[in-house]
Amino acid sequence: MSGDLDPHRIVRLEDDAVVVLDQRRLPDEEVELHCTSSAEVAEAIRVLAVRGAPAIGVAAAYGLALAAARGEELGEAIGILAASRPTAVNLRWALEAMRDEPTRARAEQLHADEVERCRRMAAHAVALFPAATRVLTHCNTGALATGGYGSALGAIRAAWEAGRVSHVWVDETRPLLQGGRLTAWELEQLGIPFAVIVDGAAASLMAGGEVDLVVTGADRIAANGDTANKVGTYALAVAAAHHDLPFAVVAPTSTLDPAARTGDDIPIEERDATELTSRFPARNPAFDVTPAALVDAIVTERGVHRAPYAESLPRVAEVER
Repeated sequence: MSGDLDPHRIVRLEDDAVVVLDQRRLPDEEVELHCTSSAEVAEAIRVLAVRGAPAIGVAAAYGLALAAARGEELGEAIGILAASRPTAVNLRWALEAMRDEPTRARAEQLHADEVERCRRMAAHAVALFPAATRVLTHCNTGALATGGYGSALGAIRAAWEAGRVSHVWVDETRPLLQGGRLTAWELEQLGIPFAVIVDGAAASLMAGGEVDLVVTGADRIAANGDTANKVGTYALAVAAAHHDLPFAVVAPTSTLDPAARTGDDIPIEERDATELTSRFPARNPAFDVTPAALVDAIVTERGVHRAPYAESLPRVAEVER
């Protein structure tokens, strides 16, 4: 496979199942997982067979359409799907968008709209990249994470195509290596020069003058611009601020949560300690919150937004829901 990763290769609805490209098996194997009920879709989301805030929203939309076709009780199906992961607001957004019309056609349209949002925000984000940018990114924010094209990685891709990227530093993203496995795999498909680094190396690369820009995605953005993203993002933002480097967040409006006034209102998912160790006690938060004061720009499909984000981010009525 090379170049574009077709959105329906990542997640799609067939007559009897939601089919996802199992991200747990990449990059070594390309295996499809067939989910034949809303509960199986929820489990695929919970175990990260499909992951990334926009992508799990799309998967949940297909899961609800499947539930309706199968005659499942829709309130129960919504509850099961909504509980699969608590931090990414796209999941709740997609289920609400599907509630009154839980059809395959509606889910397909939601998927297509999300891909188009990614393309539009990537085009806006290109302006943030100076010539020959050496960009650093965290986790996976490409086609795999969004159901097609990508958020932060989509911006990197668009900037590369515009001749503005010379190299990408890819945080491996502990503990499940979404950067070292998934982002690296996507960049390889696209032919963009990159190197994987351990998460702890990012600050020293900044100190050595080897980074020009840090770009990440987000799983939820509060009304004031605080952003929740994969754990480790906050540390990157602190390091970028210390080294006077721009830190940008690229995410669709489906990630905005106007009901969350600040990052304190964002629930942080705690995952099983066995992802870290099979022997010792451990804490395993999946996300952290980066304060708005450390974010130089938030890019949505509406454009590039600057502080104060409570004023510049789309209002509730402007968010497509």
